[in-house]
Amino acid sequence: MSGRAQLMWDEAVTGYDFGSSHPMDPVRLALTMGLVRAFGLDGSVDVRSAKSAGDSTLRLVHREDYVAAVRAASAAPGTADQAYGLGTVDDPAFAGMHEASALIAGLSVGAAEAVWRGESRHAVNFTGGLHHAMPGAASGFCVYNDPALAIARLLELGAERVAYVDVDVHHGDGVQAAFWEDPRVLTVSLHEHPRTLFPQTGWPEETGAGAGEGGAVNVALPAGTGDAGWLRAFHAVVPELLEDFRPQVLVTQHGADTHFEDPLAHLAVSLDAQRAVMTACHDLAHAYAEDGRWVALGGGGYAVVDVVPRSWTHLVGIAAHAPVDPESVIPSSWRDEVYARTRQLGPARMTDGRTPSWKPWEDGYDPADRLDQAVLATRRSVFPLRGLLT
Repeated sequence: MSGRAQLMWDEAVTGYDFGSSHPMDPVRLALTMGLVRAFGLDGSVDVRSAKSAGDSTLRLVHREDYVAAVRAASAAPGTADQAYGLGTVDDPAFAGMHEASALIAGLSVGAAEAVWRGESRHAVNFTGGLHHAMPGAASGFCVYNDPALAIARLLELGAERVAYVDVDVHHGDGVQAAFWEDPRVLTVSLHEHPRTLFPQTGWPEETGAGAGEGGAVNVALPAGTGDAGWLRAFHAVVPELLEDFRPQVLVTQHGADTHFEDPLAHLAVSLDAQRAVMTACHDLAHAYAEDGRWVALGGGGYAVVDVVPRSWTHLVGIAAHAPVDPESVIPSSWRDEVYARTRQLGPARMTDGRTPSWKPWEDGYDPADRLDQAVLATRRSVFPLRGLLT
């Protein structure tokens, strides 16, 4: 197995563009790849593209009539059928929508294939992580659900246990729905509480059904949760579940919208805590996944200059076993690129200046604390279903 991580990239992904007034600005993808190059990380990974997801691959998750509707809206955006979630405020139709969405999906599927076949232990597609798309509808800025497609492809290739950990600020509802009754897939989502944020799902009581009961895990965090609480919740739930499940592949989604600067949500997490969770996911893959197999995806993130490029550049460095020192000064060449593209001033360093720490769950909990109540609700809902102590 190769020691070099794979970074999935194709300039055409910037065609995933809902328009100038939409918060999901594709400049975040171009700036991330620019920062990866500015730090020389493209020399520590194998940068490659992949073929777009074809109809047979898309149908692993999505209905045939939905794919046809996306194709039609892509060719004639003015005819988009809102019954499929297309042409809405969240998911406006645009020319080439099918092609850009299928390419992003293909990159995530290609990352999964490379890891499964032993071409690399780790693969990153920061352009992916579009976790809200449903089998028959676009949702939450997501047209095709590339995390679910990557997992479905792993199952098609013979995987019997795939774990999915989603730390985007929004609930990973589309991935959960895709594998709701499938015992081969463990989905874990840490997100802002559904009372205060889209998509209003991801309650701790959502645990799967049928043969998949106990396979869906949701940690609904109070608005305002910062570094210490976010890290405490992650470590109170995720490692124990992965140790028990022993996935053959770990797939993770790293939406950067948990950050305190993000305009669309209400958590207060720093870049430094995001980096700590990325490092933890890498370490958990080596500890519990077969041969350290890890597929890492991007996701949401709407502070497109200050946060997203730094966060996902850290992700690439961690996957490449060439982590970027948080104290690193960002190269002026990249800051010049930021100004040229956005007329904004880019950040100066790869840190928010925080040193995150948290109290381990094993040290006890406070039943009056809202964060601890959220963690306890999750553990009480799902841990007994998996034969684990709460």
